[in-house]
Amino acid sequence: MQAAARRPRTNHLDLAQRILDVARQRGFEPGARLPEQQIASLCNVSRTPVRAALGLLAERGVVRWEAESGYHLAIDLTAQASVATELPAAEEDELAEAILRDRSARRLDQTVTVAGLMRRYNAERKTVLKALNKLTDENLLDRAPGQAWLFRRIPDDPEAQGDSYEFRLLLEPAAILTPSFRLDGARAAALRQGMEALVALPDAAFDTREFQRLDIDFHGMLAEGCANRFIADALADHLRLRRLPGIYAGVNVFRLRQSLREHLVILDHLESLQYEVAADLLRIHLRLSRNQRPQAASRGAPALFGMISRPE
Repeated sequence: MQAAARRPRTNHLDLAQRILDVARQRGFEPGARLPEQQIASLCNVSRTPVRAALGLLAERGVVRWEAESGYHLAIDLTAQASVATELPAAEEDELAEAILRDRSARRLDQTVTVAGLMRRYNAERKTVLKALNKLTDENLLDRAPGQAWLFRRIPDDPEAQGDSYEFRLLLEPAAILTPSFRLDGARAAALRQGMEALVALPDAAFDTREFQRLDIDFHGMLAEGCANRFIADALADHLRLRRLPGIYAGVNVFRLRQSLREHLVILDHLESLQYEVAADLLRIHLRLSRNQRPQAASRGAPALFGMISRPE
């Protein structure tokens, strides 16, 4: 029997994902150099873990090493956007995802214990604690007295989803309208490329996980561009809930594809500094997404967005 392959360290996996995110957001193209010092500065870490993370990406053909010039991006991240899902997961990351799936499916109560999770998942105590700490860092869990942990309320039922959209309707358009709102041009360009590529795919090839990544990144970009840090932080915390498994269950591909088109129109107006129009379109977009009904989407989205011409 062969020994199991050794899992990469969690911090190296996390950093590899961050490097991919930075490359996407800055619009890095195939062949772009990835100097260790530059990546270390962008990710706010030292060069040693960067070297390990780049080595991990090189093993999977995402980057390549050249003796004279170092690491280079080897693939088009917009054309192969699912590469992040192909990275091996650390044991605690896999456990954290399993805990979220089971909570979303109501297979776990709102309060869980370390001992209970160890039995349920046949996992070591240290692995369970790392998974719980990861979920706590992402504001999905709170520590309760003793060895108990309490899930925060998540948008996993119609009432909670409605509350979530009401929250976003109040804050996301307001974020765009804050004085000194700043759009990250490189990140916007990379997002546009990714959204246009996904929209162009036939239904059978439409990648819901890639939609989820693009959706979170688009709305996260709006939050991060807000000059009011209280609004930005509140939105960032709330948008983490959109990472939950099954968050788009029951939403058909037509609505997801239409949502991407709405993102692109909003982005057109943001890039033209037409912030009030962009905020109005964002309100419409969020209301359509809240309804999540194909009939409402097909009646409303083309007409409502069609009334606003693309900026010159």
